[in-house]
Amino acid sequence: MNRRKLIEEKFFRFLSGFATYSLMALLALIILIIFIKGFRALTLDMLTKIPEGGYYYGGEGGVLNAIIGSLYIALGATFIAIIIGTPAALYINVHLIRYRRTQNTIRYLLDALWGIPSIVYGAFGFTLMLYMGLNASLLAGIITVALLITPIMIRTFDEVLSTIPIGLQEAALALGSTKTETAFKVLFKQGLSGFITAILLSFGRGIGDAASVLFTAGYTDLIPQNMDEPAATLPLAIFFQLSSPIPEVRERAFAAAVILTVIILIISLTARYLTVRFSKSNIK
Repeated sequence: MNRRKLIEEKFFRFLSGFATYSLMALLALIILIIFIKGFRALTLDMLTKIPEGGYYYGGEGGVLNAIIGSLYIALGATFIAIIIGTPAALYINVHLIRYRRTQNTIRYLLDALWGIPSIVYGAFGFTLMLYMGLNASLLAGIITVALLITPIMIRTFDEVLSTIPIGLQEAALALGSTKTETAFKVLFKQGLSGFITAILLSFGRGIGDAASVLFTAGYTDLIPQNMDEPAATLPLAIFFQLSSPIPEVRERAFAAAVILTVIILIISLTARYLTVRFSKSNIK
């Protein structure tokens, strides 16, 4: 290796390392600031109580309504995304395996849907809500978030399935399996770790999004008991509290941000753990 190539190698290694550690430092800084500002206001009442009278003026209460509402919406939307996304990803990689142009077109459209801002989904969900005669409610929020995360579910699972050797499908078909059996009994099993990652990634996006539920889920200080009742979410709770001129309420906004951040971190670590575990199981 001559001197010029050696210098280039060192420069790009430094550049790559700098970019990597800068992102890690930025993530650590964001988490540190949120925890420093929100830890003082993070009490047991924040986790176990709904807003009481005068909560938004510094009174007592918590954000249990937003925690439960976020979980309801994210779980419901993820369930719908699984029902739609799993067969769609398997169809792309089994039934359309010989039609590359169609595959690429579908993937391009899914990427485009993935890149659409969530506020656009919120506006579409609001229009759909009015057309269906729904009020701002838990159901409307679930449907809108499901529309938002379904492309994420399909593309994430699709990327994993596309890495599975085509010979595995050919062997299964040669042994007499139908394409449906090959999809669910062979490809799905091989891509199980990616499927879990897709679920958790979609769930994390759903629970952390504010714009898509701003017009559709509404907001309430109560925990919804029915699908046609409005539901609070943690992102909206953070938004409304952070807009308050009262310092105590703004501190609670950061405490709610701590709760949401911890949930997202748990989801990310769980996804990583399950991916590694199931990958090792497939290797064995």
